Amino acid sequence: MSGTTAPRSTRDRSWWGWGWADAHPDDAECGALGALVPGTLARPLPVPEVADLHIGSPAVQAPRSLAPLVTYDPRPRAAHAMGKAYRDVARALRGRPGRIPDLVAHPTCDRHVADLLEWAAEREVAVIPYGGGSSVVGGVEYRGQAHRAVLSLDLTAMDRILEIDTVSRAARIQAGILGPALEARLRPHDLTLRHFPQSFEFSTLGGWLATRAGGHYATVHTHIDDFAQSLSVVTPAGTSASWRLPASGAGPSPDRLFLGSEGSLGVITEAWMRLQERPRYKASASVSFADLHAALPAVRALAQSDLAPANCRLLDPGEAALSGAARDGRAVLVLGFESPTAPVDERLGQALDLARAHGGRPDPDPAGSRASEDSAVGAWRSAFLRMPYLRDGLARMGAVAETFETATTWDRLPALIDAVRQEVGAAALRATGHPAMVNCRLTHVYPDGAAPYFTVIAGGRPGDEVAVWDDLKAVASDVLHRHRATITHHHAVGRDHRPHYDLQRPDPFALALHAVKQALDPQGVLNPGVLVGD
Repeated sequence: MSGTTAPRSTRDRSWWGWGWADAHPDDAECGALGALVPGTLARPLPVPEVADLHIGSPAVQAPRSLAPLVTYDPRPRAAHAMGKAYRDVARALRGRPGRIPDLVAHPTCDRHVADLLEWAAEREVAVIPYGGGSSVVGGVEYRGQAHRAVLSLDLTAMDRILEIDTVSRAARIQAGILGPALEARLRPHDLTLRHFPQSFEFSTLGGWLATRAGGHYATVHTHIDDFAQSLSVVTPAGTSASWRLPASGAGPSPDRLFLGSEGSLGVITEAWMRLQERPRYKASASVSFADLHAALPAVRALAQSDLAPANCRLLDPGEAALSGAARDGRAVLVLGFESPTAPVDERLGQALDLARAHGGRPDPDPAGSRASEDSAVGAWRSAFLRMPYLRDGLARMGAVAETFETATTWDRLPALIDAVRQEVGAAALRATGHPAMVNCRLTHVYPDGAAPYFTVIAGGRPGDEVAVWDDLKAVASDVLHRHRATITHHHAVGRDHRPHYDLQRPDPFALALHAVKQALDPQGVLNPGVLVGD
């Protein structure tokens, strides 16, 4: 099969915050959220308007041959100026979004991408590859001074599934397709990519590949890397198209060069992706523990077993209360299993037995294929999808609501969690004069370690929220580095993580990466400042 085109949504995306414009908390809900956090504003900041930014004329005009692909309209330019981190939302609310792109391009084929890159190199125009714009690490904005203009290269018009090979169970897919559209086109074939990050609704295949995105599934195939069979990447030096193979030992992998390159080495335009049968059997349950540390041995035992749960999220008491999964001061482990071929109740039962043997208290009523919304599993699912909108509501109240994630080995994990809670909490108190909520959950688990994900909520300093965020980010990053935990498990490097990424990577690898950047992008126009360069 070939040539299937993705359906498009008619809802409006928010230009300044997360997700759909009509899904944001209203003023009353924002006020109720702010009342829960000491030191917030008396009333919410107004929803920002593009007209208030007074966006000027572009510094360059595209040539006539490229004119049909580009727009200079202020609204798309504003929407493409930054990602969706708290830092981005806070700047937009204060009318300081940073450098606005001079133009936004929507190529529909590889030739368009190549022509745009060639023109940009000739005119010293920075090119920022852009998928769904859901970056939370400064990955889609320009912070430099060296380029005369900025082009945001939006890939979402390249949104087709070009081929589906049901025999080998793979598909050739354009990089600009959004998550829901991708799954909708695979569903008639009873196939799935089975990659569901929290940003699934608002992110693209190309963005997942460029950032080595992590999905919802907690074990085994946790990252998009595992599903990539081959890539096609347009660079200023030419197009790299790897062979479609199940596996290869022929030298260093060309695909690994571009996976995680964040648009700094080339623009991923399409990929052959490995698919799976859609799951038919599901079962889930929750288990409570006295606290997070008490639950760690049970989670480690699960990760080191052969049970391979699809969901294995451990929520500390604060995170459990915030999501509505529990309000009794106990930690909650959310477990889920699924399979396309056989019932999974026995595997869930074995997991519950294992958790019980480590001091866990299983929910007396495990859920079947659909967890009810009033169960711990159902409450967590609802909160998981709603949380980014609530973060933006807190931002309108002047609160600082930051999340960051990492990964480390099991032997280092308890000390890391304690250090983050203590040092980030103390930094928030110093910066704002108000105590902070510092919660933790485990999002992904492996036989040799786990990925803790932290949420920090504190009252801000009115008008100075970004400076508070910068302080907390620096303290958190220093703690991670000191404990030899990665600066990012699945959020990518972008510009926000760049200083500590430079500290984490080996020096010889840095030299090689700089050389590759110079070879593939000699004019330095591709996403300047990400991974390499200034």
